[in-house]
Amino acid sequence: MIILAATPIGNLGDASARLVSALESATAVAAEDTRTTQRLLRALDIANRPTLIALHDHNERQRAAELVARARDEDLLVLSDAGMPTVSDPGYALVTEAIAQGVEVTAIPGPSAVVTALAIAGLPTDRFTFEGFLPRKGGDRRRALGALAAEPRTMVFFEAPSRLAETLTAMADAFGAERPAAVCRELTKLHEEVVRGGLGELAAWAAEGVRGEIVVVVGGAVARAVSADDALVQVQALVASGVRLKDAAAEVAAQTGLSSRDLYQAALAAR
Repeated sequence: MIILAATPIGNLGDASARLVSALESATAVAAEDTRTTQRLLRALDIANRPTLIALHDHNERQRAAELVARARDEDLLVLSDAGMPTVSDPGYALVTEAIAQGVEVTAIPGPSAVVTALAIAGLPTDRFTFEGFLPRKGGDRRRALGALAAEPRTMVFFEAPSRLAETLTAMADAFGAERPAAVCRELTKLHEEVVRGGLGELAAWAAEGVRGEIVVVVGGAVARAVSADDALVQVQALVASGVRLKDAAAEVAAQTGLSSRDLYQAALAAR
């Protein structure tokens, strides 16, 4: 079978007993970075030296079938550098190939930067969405954030420290400077830090420079109180800009809490 194993995201003490046992008995390990896996084996005082196979973003699709074939004969342990494989890390293509070929896939759960940041951010946790890394190019990033402006669920993002200030500024423009958020830095490590505030305030803080691994948690949009007539005007404006009526009604409904069906019917009647 294929075994996806979560590794510590910072604190070595978070390595589970199951992870240690799997590393002690593994004969083959597919690793995002084999050097990182070698350091993990040494840090955990594991004498076993399994065959290490590089599995990263640049070769996963080419190696997936080969590794699945190998997993028919022996367990294949899959590791990313930190956290759970497949979550903004290699592994997804391997899993889909294994499922297609009828090879069993299981997981050893453990540390996750996404869930850890969500838990300590102080924002609603009952419903959330993970957005990973935003596009690097400014225009693509603005479009991606624009599509999320009305998202009512708490949103979790990854970001590089060098782009954090720029991203927070773009978020403040798209979501509003007062939208509550939290920047979680160096989770589970010695210098763990969580900075909470409005997006505008956080962008100003980040402008001074931030280091470390970053997770950004942003509160969802709150439905605005808008009259049915004003909402209809918004639908009509979206349609005039080229948006399909059904999509326009759904978008305005998500922003206002009004019925998408009622907005659609009102727009048809107004034609």
